Amino acid sequence: MPRDRSLLRGPLWVRDTLATVIESKALTGDGLVLADVWAVAVRHAPATLSETARERMRAAREIVERAAHGTQEHTYGVNTGFGRFVSRSIPEELAEELQLRLLRSHACGVGEPYPAEIVRAAMLLRANALAKGYSGAHVSTVELLVDCLNRGVLPRVPSRGSVGASGDLAPLAHLALP
Repeated sequence: MPRDRSLLRGPLWVRDTLATVIESKALTGDGLVLADVWAVAVRHAPATLSETARERMRAAREIVERAAHGTQEHTYGVNTGFGRFVSRSIPEELAEELQLRLLRSHACGVGEPYPAEIVRAAMLLRANALAKGYSGAHVSTVELLVDCLNRGVLPRVPSRGSVGASGDLAPLAHLALP
């Protein structure tokens, strides 16, 4: 709470704006609860990426970089194809393009877009999952996702269409398209 309680008097939008600044949610990859998701998705509370999450993500990214550049070891989806193409090696110079092509191939949704609150919740949940440091994502990728979320820059995510057994690959691909 601000020390000067007079800041909390006045128009509701001023009070609500100050409250969301005060209630920033630091993503760690753990401990995100429904109230946090609601605060960010609906009330537009800001999110940040914790330093602990950054450290875990950097360590995981180093492993991915070693697999993608300079080793002959096959790492699924990093320097190999996907699915039935798992035995196909991807040349080092095409490793980044592989990831972009994967996103494009999965972004096959159609129909009306999800409401902004749903997209905001999905962005927060994706950022928090990546903050665990298990995927090897760039820290800058999650920082950009959080920055877009905080600035209200939201992708159009169609509500119909999916890929994969979990049914979330198409919407997640639309979240991540450049």
